[in-house]
Amino acid sequence: MVDNNVSMNPGEVLRKRSLTDEVYDYLSNRIIAGKYSSGDWLRQEDISQQLGVSQTPVREALDRLVASGLAERVPYRGVRVPVLDSKEIVDAFISRLILESEAVRLAASIISPQQIKNLSKLVDKTSGLVSLEELSTLRQVNKEFHAKLVEAADNPLLSKLYEITTNAFPDWMLYEYMFRHPELLQASLKRELNEHQSIVEALSKNDPQMSSYHVANHIKNLWHDLLTHLEFSKTSREATEHQIEIIYQNYFSHK
Repeated sequence: MVDNNVSMNPGEVLRKRSLTDEVYDYLSNRIIAGKYSSGDWLRQEDISQQLGVSQTPVREALDRLVASGLAERVPYRGVRVPVLDSKEIVDAFISRLILESEAVRLAASIISPQQIKNLSKLVDKTSGLVSLEELSTLRQVNKEFHAKLVEAADNPLLSKLYEITTNAFPDWMLYEYMFRHPELLQASLKRELNEHQSIVEALSKNDPQMSSYHVANHIKNLWHDLLTHLEFSKTSREATEHQIEIIYQNYFSHK
């Protein structure tokens, strides 16, 4: 449910951009900040009344939340903050590791200077997003960065598969965790920035192996971040690490 204690003036908050954009940002910020918990329902009528807007922009914002992976639609019940079991998270991680690594491997040989420039701009943009209040924007920019990496492979089907996979990968939980543990924020953002810079540098050299390796290493680190605050059984952890080892042996044994 929407927090009725929140203090806001709808006329001020929802003025500058489209209502759908503002409602989406408001809800995504609250999910990342942990104001909604996993399984909490996002009731269209409640949110509409809380923000003082019609239900149309709320419905459109909820659709965007579902598409971005920040919410899930349950048939005949509505939209809620995702409830993911460990197997779903592991499956999404392994799929993303394979798809994105392979996409970047393909992209390295054909990526254009303009695409490299665009990726560099996104990396530079993230370097200025360093506060808790900017985590939602940071997540969106990072999502765009990784989508552009895959798009550079010039394979629409691969991009579509990647979109489905990345929407199932709960990276929003990482941002929620950082919001609740601000002492970890700076170190995490610095590491992420360095990893993104390494990916772009390898692509600029048209090096398929190193480009793919840096992407795989980055995603593997995201997985280890998830392990720090999500509960996984010992069996699940060991099975996942075994799969990671196999992928690295197949892809990078001759690095």
